[in-house]
Amino acid sequence: MDETAAPEAGSPPGNGNGNGNGNGKGKPTAPKGREAFRSQRRESEGSVDCPTLEFEYGDADGHAAELSELYSYTENLEFSTNRRCFEEDFKTQVQDANEWLELEEDAQKTYVMGLLDRLEVVSREQRLKVARAVLYLAQGTFGECDSEVDVLHWSRYNCFLLYQMGTFSAFLELLHMEIDNSQACSSALRKPAVSIADSTELRVLLSVMYLMVENIRLEREIDPHGWRTARETFRNELSFSMHNEEPFALLLFSMVTKFCSGLAPHFPIKKVLLLLWKVVMFTLGGFEHLQALKIQKRAELGLPPLAEDSIQVIKSMRAASPPSYTLDLGESQLAPPPSKLRGRRGSRRQLLTKQDSLDIYNERDLFKTEEPATEEEEESAGDGERALDGELDLLEQDPLVPPPPSQTPLSVDRVAFPKGLPWAPKVRQKDIEHFLETSRNKFIGFTLGQDTDTLVGLPRPIHESVKTLKQHKYISIADVQIKNEEELEKCPMSLGEEVVPETPCEILYQGMLYSLPQYMIALLKILLAAAPTSKAKTDSINILADVLPEEMPITVLQSMKLGIDVNRHKEIIVKSISSLLLLLLKHFKLNHIYQFEYVSQHLVFANCIPLILKFFNQNILSYITAKNSILVLDYPCCTIQDLPELTTESLEAGDNSQFCWRNLFSCINLLRLLNKLTKWKHSRTMMLVVFKSAPILKRALKVKQAMLQLYVLKLLKIQTKYLGRQWRKSNMKTMSAIYQKVRHRMNDDWAYGNDIDARPWDFQAEECTLRANIEAFNSRRYDKPQDSEFSPVDNCLQSVLGQRLDLPEDFHYSYELWLEREVFSQPICWEELLQNH
Repeated sequence: MDETAAPEAGSPPGNGNGNGNGNGKGKPTAPKGREAFRSQRRESEGSVDCPTLEFEYGDADGHAAELSELYSYTENLEFSTNRRCFEEDFKTQVQDANEWLELEEDAQKTYVMGLLDRLEVVSREQRLKVARAVLYLAQGTFGECDSEVDVLHWSRYNCFLLYQMGTFSAFLELLHMEIDNSQACSSALRKPAVSIADSTELRVLLSVMYLMVENIRLEREIDPHGWRTARETFRNELSFSMHNEEPFALLLFSMVTKFCSGLAPHFPIKKVLLLLWKVVMFTLGGFEHLQALKIQKRAELGLPPLAEDSIQVIKSMRAASPPSYTLDLGESQLAPPPSKLRGRRGSRRQLLTKQDSLDIYNERDLFKTEEPATEEEEESAGDGERALDGELDLLEQDPLVPPPPSQTPLSVDRVAFPKGLPWAPKVRQKDIEHFLETSRNKFIGFTLGQDTDTLVGLPRPIHESVKTLKQHKYISIADVQIKNEEELEKCPMSLGEEVVPETPCEILYQGMLYSLPQYMIALLKILLAAAPTSKAKTDSINILADVLPEEMPITVLQSMKLGIDVNRHKEIIVKSISSLLLLLLKHFKLNHIYQFEYVSQHLVFANCIPLILKFFNQNILSYITAKNSILVLDYPCCTIQDLPELTTESLEAGDNSQFCWRNLFSCINLLRLLNKLTKWKHSRTMMLVVFKSAPILKRALKVKQAMLQLYVLKLLKIQTKYLGRQWRKSNMKTMSAIYQKVRHRMNDDWAYGNDIDARPWDFQAEECTLRANIEAFNSRRYDKPQDSEFSPVDNCLQSVLGQRLDLPEDFHYSYELWLEREVFSQPICWEELLQNH
């Protein structure tokens, strides 16, 4: 990516046509600190013309890419080890064939059964060899394949075969043993530096389980009926508690918290997070499944169908050109203060010309004539940076710069008028009530509360307005759930006990409920350590345990390879955490709004908002176009071809991609996450304002990708009324983009700042009210013993003794022991018992 060099020290700012604000000697017109801030921004970003990125958002990347991200490049030597372990075992156990692919299906099943039997040996070393042989099968028996397509095909085939023979359950038991292995934990704690060798067993187990989940999760039309049945059975096993055990996702969450607590620094956290993300996606469903669930739930609640499919609307959007930080029409100077503009006719004429140009929409170059960052905005960026650093001790931002001035005036030939707004407008019930309350106070002098039907005494235009508002009224699933919750709180006895369906999402929430704060804090700690703007600290967690080799590199090329591997490792961690959090929030919101609010509030309390803003406070275009991949070392390519000699050319060979899919995916997920946390939350919106997020978000618009720009514009829209008139005046093209791309609320005057909600914010009161509602919901639905005073008491001895108690399945095994310990060995003094009663 070419970057424009900063101007020489003696040259005047501007473009050399006399319009600059320099005097030919390079004297600054601003204080030194401000000028240094601007020059830093110029040096870091330059004028990169980002092309439109052909990116298709989805649940995950391509199948091969998702499998390749499981392995770090440091692990590549282990592919041959896995193959050797399998071939040694195969030769001793199978006499009739030399290769796995030569066996009939029954013979393959017999061999897998033998492998599982040999997994139960006492010897840890022997058990690891057998586990490596299973891993080689899951990796696609690449030694017998001629192409990458063959490797991926046999990997899926073998994973379905392994699952049908009970391999996942066997590896789950081994995983429990490794998690509880105190010797490995204490050994890792004593070491000054944990390396990849400390997690060998765990990495093999997690790799097999990840390959099985990812291969079985993938649906294809040509899959046989047996595979489809196995997929549903596997999904149910992972979703529900089997054999009195917790759902598998909770085990992985406990591994994350144990790793973050410092008790198990050797855990391969990248593999744990990838597996956790894919298990949640597999059991709860991806984004398209979510949309189908939403449509189904609205139908069950009797709500009207959705006006449009949001996924398809976003896909049809086109990206706009990134904002320019310079004035249009040949201007190259920074905008002078308004006080200086009053007495200058030329400036006024230019401003009038600029205002006229707002009437012309150019869909392709929406930001072409964006005005520059004013001095006030640049000071805001600096203040915001300090505010974020106060919340998070992260690396100082890479400052961003305005590109050189654009000299080309807007060409009328390229103007394309928009064909219509992409979203149908929405109106909430609260908006209609507020509109009628204002109208009644103005025309009648009193209000009627929540009555939206009585329009007596109001003029005809108000009738038409109310009719239009009601036509676009939108009732969300959350509105219905909140109303039902209020009724259950008011009348707990008359309405009876709520029937809660045992869905996978509900079971997961019940399991996460009491440890959810620790889970969220742990995930954000890891995200903080993996962020590109974070700095190495002695007290931060080490997330590189499963990427650093035992012996550090000694040559420059080995160091380059390890550097690429470390950056790739961090990017994959960011991708998995951002996707996991977004999936959890969306599923919990659909299941029940207060489950969503509970997770959201703990994320906010754990400083998720400043963390995401700090993540974007970098050269985001460089992050999205980063090339931290070595294609020849990626799975399955590295298993088919002989690894080339390590050279600078081989490190960069074959990477012609326009952008990094996982990094763009992560950025969109983090923006969606930030939208989820702040939507309709006045106090959290004010946090965006306090942390000076507007300049940070506006710079993210440099990335020409429609979905990313949409969520940036949404975040800018909710705070525009608090940014002041000068900001809106200086960013009219951004305001136009918001109007053109973001959904409208009919009586939301987001662009003017005279909203009733523009009041002094009281973060504590708003969050405390929400927290009280969440705790009431959790207590009513999940804390059954505390509500026992509402249940009737049975005083009849015969009926009490005759009640059937639900005992655990394994109780009859220890029944005699229980009788001996609790009944026969307890002396009973009957005389005292009779005297006391």
